[in-house]
Amino acid sequence: MKDHSWDGARTEAHRLGTRIAAAPQTVPLHLAAGRILAADVVTAYPMPHCATSAMDGYAVNGTGPWQLLRALAGNPGAGENLVLASSEATAVVTGSLVPEGTTAILRVEHSRLEGGLLHGDRQLRPGADIRPAGTEAAKGELLARAGTPLRAGVIAAAAVSGHDELLVAATPSVHLVFTGDEVIAVGHPAPGQVRDGFSPVLPQVVAALGGTVGSAVRIGDSLEATVAAIDSAPARAANIIVTTGGTGFSDRDFVRAAVREVGGTEVVPSIAMRPGHPSMLSTLPGNRLLVALPGNPLAALMAVATLLDPLLRGATGRETARLRNATCAADFAPLPGRTRLVPARWVPGAAGPDALAPAEHVSPAMLRGLAAADAILVVGPDGAIAGAPASYLRLPW
Repeated sequence: MKDHSWDGARTEAHRLGTRIAAAPQTVPLHLAAGRILAADVVTAYPMPHCATSAMDGYAVNGTGPWQLLRALAGNPGAGENLVLASSEATAVVTGSLVPEGTTAILRVEHSRLEGGLLHGDRQLRPGADIRPAGTEAAKGELLARAGTPLRAGVIAAAAVSGHDELLVAATPSVHLVFTGDEVIAVGHPAPGQVRDGFSPVLPQVVAALGGTVGSAVRIGDSLEATVAAIDSAPARAANIIVTTGGTGFSDRDFVRAAVREVGGTEVVPSIAMRPGHPSMLSTLPGNRLLVALPGNPLAALMAVATLLDPLLRGATGRETARLRNATCAADFAPLPGRTRLVPARWVPGAAGPDALAPAEHVSPAMLRGLAAADAILVVGPDGAIAGAPASYLRLPW
């Protein structure tokens, strides 16, 4: 059995992800947070759609002093039918429609009323504090591309540009299977036990990557329990099954045998990477996919970045996360045939701009290094030299 290359595993995961993509859905804005855009969003009208005041104060025509007309009483649209003649002014608030004839906005802190006339304490430039229509965007201008995760800023921009709902990618459902007789979920582990580091974070990781956890189960180490967990009704209802542990090749590792038992096929049986070599990606009957993560915590999360991230990107219409460039701040000896994924931190000025140095505590069973990391340094089989270019992935969660 030949290991998949790290790049090849990512590519295969993305390809399989596109196979489980479902039809996009239209959702109202208040339900769009965390979803992935399935179509470009463009402005329905200019932003702003009319000329407005950028400040509280007075819309004025010409040079002062000005005859003050009726106040707008804080109504942003009250100037719609008002026309200012030369040397006339009317009160406005931020966002108010600018009346026809306005040449500038006199800020309230720069104004004074004397004898029924409005005076300014400084000369106004033409157009001062007026937001012309279309200043932010023209009608039909692109606001966000398909594949964009919908966070607060994008949703707010969509709202003010005239959208009530958005077309989003269908959210793949995920069934989690946590394995291990030695794993405890609460309290302090006794000798021979380990504390569960997966169940508190994997649902959040899945959500950050564009999926949703619909169900989860914790099982002991046996073939019968593993088969039942990946062939249960909740597992059959999910698009993706993610297992933790049991991915090795010993007689105490049962995920591979369970996949064969239910009629699945190992597409990526192992990956030429460190940590995370025994990670696996399989197809299951019913157009379902199974991502098997190693039991060591850091190895498992590097496998998430390698397999689950591109898989969910493919399923939600996005490209595989691109590798970015930085400067390596440490030497790495060659590791023939394997790609190393190293939690790393930015080190200003250590070996040039944008330098990444390995975090501390980054063995496969450790999480402290990842907790302190800014990125994942990707070191190829030939190793790396301090000061030379290096590739990295943004942390995907």
